[in-house]
Amino acid sequence: MRRTAVWLLLAFLLPALSEAKKLRSTLRVHLEANALDGPVFSTPMRSPSTGKSLAIQKKPTISEQDVVAYTPYPAADGSYGVLFQLTDHGKLALDTLSVEKRGTNIYIFVNGRGVAELQIDRRVSDGKLYVASGLSQKDLDLMKKDWPLIGQRKK
Repeated sequence: MRRTAVWLLLAFLLPALSEAKKLRSTLRVHLEANALDGPVFSTPMRSPSTGKSLAIQKKPTISEQDVVAYTPYPAADGSYGVLFQLTDHGKLALDTLSVEKRGTNIYIFVNGRGVAELQIDRRVSDGKLYVASGLSQKDLDLMKKDWPLIGQRKK
């Protein structure tokens, strides 16, 4: 009887514990894909800057799991920009991407919105991902709940 009660208690507590670890803010960095790859590997979309049709890889190269910390700043257009500090995994992914895919574009999505389209023109080995603008105060409020500022420890 006691064993059954313990199992029932664990069954009710485990979903609550797993919910506590979920991140509130999302970051996805997708690489430009070949449109002929098909719907299994790529997703069609319109470029936010040029408006032309293109395809991006379905699986992101970098995600919110790869972020250690961030630093926000006000952008000239009234929105905000962010510098993301990446984990070792994210740093390696960004370095590899910047070497192997030079000349192609990456598309950065924060909280489901496309905020940047960047052309890879040089090697990035410092593990820092820079988004110049396009973020709102609401985005920053969500980030504050998930990651510390660069140079500070998470509370």
